[in-house]
Amino acid sequence: MSRSYKLAVLPGDGIGPEVMAEALRVLDTVAARSSISFEYNHQLVGGAAIDAVGKALPTETVAACEAASAILFGLHQRIIARRQL
Repeated sequence: MSRSYKLAVLPGDGIGPEVMAEALRVLDTVAARSSISFEYNHQLVGGAAIDAVGKALPTETVAACEAASAILFGLHQRIIARRQL
């Protein structure tokens, strides 16, 4: 019996996207060698989200996290002012 998991993928900023790419490679290898599958939903968070939409935690990201089986969270380096949350 195969199992499928929905993952909210939040790379973050700084080296987060690089680290996340490697984490996803590991999960892809696990999936290829087992009966587990993963559905990735990539979303913005932190500095990357501020640059793209002006907010550190966009509503779309929150919704994706709520709908996910798990959240894969990368690195968050940038200091965020309270008004950007």
